[in-house]
Amino acid sequence: MRKLFITAALVLAVFSAHAQSDGTIEPVSKQGQVASPKVKVFPNPATNVVNVLGLVNTDAAQIVISDMYGNQVLTHEWEITNSALNIPVASLEAGIYVIVVRSKEQQVKTKFYKQ
Repeated sequence: MRKLFITAALVLAVFSAHAQSDGTIEPVSKQGQVASPKVKVFPNPATNVVNVLGLVNTDAAQIVISDMYGNQVLTHEWEITNSALNIPVASLEAGIYVIVVRSKEQQVKTKFYKQ
């Protein structure tokens, strides 16, 4: 009985910790420590352009936009300057999308709505 109680408590603790995660992939600093992202996406909902602020400047970042089903709808490699990106989204259909920004300095995942 005691073994069952300990197992149940451990499972509950794991699920509780997982439920508190927001799913954001956090950037890793040069020292290998995880830094909390302060990324902002606007306007949300977007019509023509999505602005992403709070990124780490880099020469080459891979930007992937996927729909709700995980289908990649836009892929591009851009330089990030002034800690910001301006991504044209006028060609996308209305819906919810996920932006993933990957570079050697960071990996960030965030959502936006296209109107």
